Amino acid sequence: MKDSKNISVIMRKIGENARVASQRLANTDTKIKNNALHETANILRYSKEVILSDNHKDLVLAKKKGISAALLDRLSLDEGRIEAMAKGLEEIAILKDPIGTVISQWDRPNGLIIQRRQVPIGVIGVIFESRPNVTADAGALCLKAGNAVILRSGSDSFYSSSSIHKCFVRGLISTGLPGEAIQLVPKRDRAFVSEMLSMIDYIDVIVPRGGKSLVEIVNRDSKVPVFKHLEGICHTYIDCDASHEMAIKIVLNAKMRRPGICGATETVLIDRKVAPDLLPLFIKSLIESGCEVRGEKEVMIYDSRIVKATEEDWSTEYLDAIISIKLVGGVDEAIEHIQSYGSNHTDAIITENVGTSEVFVNKVDSAIVIINASTQFADGGEFGMGAEIGISTGKLHARGPVGVELLTSFKYVVRGSGQCRP
Repeated sequence: MKDSKNISVIMRKIGENARVASQRLANTDTKIKNNALHETANILRYSKEVILSDNHKDLVLAKKKGISAALLDRLSLDEGRIEAMAKGLEEIAILKDPIGTVISQWDRPNGLIIQRRQVPIGVIGVIFESRPNVTADAGALCLKAGNAVILRSGSDSFYSSSSIHKCFVRGLISTGLPGEAIQLVPKRDRAFVSEMLSMIDYIDVIVPRGGKSLVEIVNRDSKVPVFKHLEGICHTYIDCDASHEMAIKIVLNAKMRRPGICGATETVLIDRKVAPDLLPLFIKSLIESGCEVRGEKEVMIYDSRIVKATEEDWSTEYLDAIISIKLVGGVDEAIEHIQSYGSNHTDAIITENVGTSEVFVNKVDSAIVIINASTQFADGGEFGMGAEIGISTGKLHARGPVGVELLTSFKYVVRGSGQCRP
């Protein structure tokens, strides 16, 4: 009971500080916000040795827990990834500030002028696991859109996230902004997640970014509205009119570039007509790249190294160097499979038939649908957003990569000249 009370006190203070900071940020000049982002980028670069040292602490603990190689990759930082974080902040600084933008305007017959204008959401809560770069991405995007943010990192990335957060606080304060604009929950205790989910007086929206179990908990228990982010059960469908060379190149990238990210392809659907010509080389390329291949009996005949797929494979987000292959009777059967097993995240088609690609785009109800490219492009940075706070698989307000634009709400401004309603 005492611990529960202490958690509530800590989080209430964080919430109060965030609310005050959000009111300040809502009216902060764009130039000041951009200066804070540039300053933080420089501090990240200057602090890279400290960040890497703290990341090493996380990695040591994670290896003791025996987490997978793919999850270790998500957790790991190096100089290149720190530089990418810094550049991401600078790219967000360049983006147009949406706050105050007039989305639309119209006149009424009675002389009223009505505007719909973009405003910040207020206070955003971000609960994430493993990837410490989310600290930088979420902090920068929320700041640019005039929001305060409360971050709760996963226990695996606690030291790394804390180190990055300290850079942000220094960047905020050095440019005259409140350090409380970006706060990090100071403890690993999972009970802090439950507390955040009940903070309806302080947090306007929760963004979960992590594994299936975390997302399920947030969607089930949150009293605060949620930008839903289900797991990434992503598919790539290889059509009978696909270039075989292109298909092999794309799928290798879609699976093996970084197997542990939510945009990695987990299941490949292949038109049965092209299986005899495509599968032998396709499977060989995957296995030689270090990928375990699972498939049904009609796939297994092409290579003795294939592991027999079970029903569970079609609904599994591996987040690892594992891929499942299923043969289908064309685009309609591929779409049916995606509708049955997909998570509405990202799905791709490889084909040179424009008509078939349009059928796929129109019927696959995912947040991102890709034609002739890797599903690993499911990323706000690759969309030109600088970064993303997550990929929303819901349909209300935010869908797909959630960048600066989607971290806003709007209000109506009505201008009159003495009108009274009859």
